[in-house]
Amino acid sequence: MVLAAVLTGLRRGELFALRWGALDFERKLIHVRESVYEGQFDSPKTRSSFRKIPLGEALEEIFLRLRPINVAVGDLVFASRKGTPLNPKNVLRRVIHPACERLGLPKVGWHDLRHTSATLLHEREPLRMAQTILGHSDLQTTLGYTHVLPGWQREAIRRLEREILFPNIPSFG
Repeated sequence: MVLAAVLTGLRRGELFALRWGALDFERKLIHVRESVYEGQFDSPKTRSSFRKIPLGEALEEIFLRLRPINVAVGDLVFASRKGTPLNPKNVLRRVIHPACERLGLPKVGWHDLRHTSATLLHEREPLRMAQTILGHSDLQTTLGYTHVLPGWQREAIRRLEREILFPNIPSFG
């Protein structure tokens, strides 16, 4: 679930409303068309929230391993034993926060995972790409989700030096 959140940038409600029928293994897409809040299903947040997110190979493999044998397209990917949506706060409190503690990491929330996805996307891709994947209607919102991680400034200066001082040497330092 955490990997799905980070690798897709899905909002908490979109993640917990994800149904098997929204996973298009043939076209390698995740169709975001539903959200859930406190057990109530609704449409995604905005028009741009309705989107198709590419399904990467690693996440596809995870979903295929999780998929039950007799799954219906309307079944939730992450569901309680009764087939109802999980409670995001309970998942944090019972699973994710204890895992963070065991690993010596700070506790994270669902929104932190979305910010992580935005930051990593922006570091590697144009900001518009992150905006589209995250389903933001405003580029400024996406920019507000991105952060500079330690070491990125040093790497940026190293690339700048290489480009200015050694433009014709392909593998300097």
